Amino acid sequence: MTYADSFLKTILERTRTVAVVGVSANPVRPSYFVARYLGLKGYRVIPVNPGLAGQTLFGETVYGTLADVPDDVDMVDIFRRSDAVPAIVDEALARWPDLQTIWMQIGVEHAQAAEVAQARGVDVLQNRCPKIEYQRLFGELRMGGFNTGVISSRLR
Repeated sequence: MTYADSFLKTILERTRTVAVVGVSANPVRPSYFVARYLGLKGYRVIPVNPGLAGQTLFGETVYGTLADVPDDVDMVDIFRRSDAVPAIVDEALARWPDLQTIWMQIGVEHAQAAEVAQARGVDVLQNRCPKIEYQRLFGELRMGGFNTGVISSRLR
């Protein structure tokens, strides 16, 4: 799937609060470091994982389901297998009638669930990572995919 950079940038700029479904408390897991990164970039990250419900991650209470989240969110970021997506999308749409974005992580796709969300006016991204797209679109990626913090024209 391809998405215009302007579409991706609009989503990342308008989003303020992200519910991360399937977040891990293990710092080596991608769901943990993506959620942490988004928090460091100023997004409010609401962790959702039934196995961690009631604990605290990133300064926020972990909720067992999207239905348990007491606050509004702009985006639901899904770190679950593709076959779990329809139930997550249905729960998100039921919980937030004005939800703006469903974002499925790298390797996560579900065409039918995407169609359901899009029919409700929700922007849907599949098989993408908001951390990678943020870094790419806002100038944080350099050679090798990381920001060295060094600005120099000298060869090393």
